[in-house]
Amino acid sequence: MNKNVFFLTVLLITIGSCTNKEKVSFSIKNTELTNFDAFGDQISSQQIYHKNAIAEKYESIKEGDTVNIAFTSTVNNVCKAKGCWMKVALDTDKETMVKFKNYGFFVPKDIENDTVIVEGKAFVSEMSVEDQRHFASDAGKTKEEIAAITTPKKTYSFIAEGVLIKK
Repeated sequence: MNKNVFFLTVLLITIGSCTNKEKVSFSIKNTELTNFDAFGDQISSQQIYHKNAIAEKYESIKEGDTVNIAFTSTVNNVCKAKGCWMKVALDTDKETMVKFKNYGFFVPKDIENDTVIVEGKAFVSEMSVEDQRHFASDAGKTKEEIAAITTPKKTYSFIAEGVLIKK
């Protein structure tokens, strides 16, 4: 009977420790990539981070520094003019502005709420009022919403070398 109690205790501890931790990173296999449409360069990273882990990384980046990384998340917004940028969720209240390396590719304009994997360089910058208004216009915001933008803001930015969009 003692062996059974010991085994059950170890099993419950193992299961409990697994379910309480959020998945921080995972690997992708080439066979899994058939479920995605590819844009830009091929994703080469073997470690893909979850969006919440990236939010923590952004907190430690200083302005002027960059971090090469790949992560998966959900698209919050995309450029309605031509798909030249997208805003991607980091955690419940943060997002990153994703642009594409050398303006070399675009993504579809109808991918809001889609799952993506992006690979490239993460960095922190300050976005001017003019740039904020430009992106708000691209996103289809009203004239009143655009006029309400009056101060620069700290932004989490990302230059994607490659993007995968789940089909």
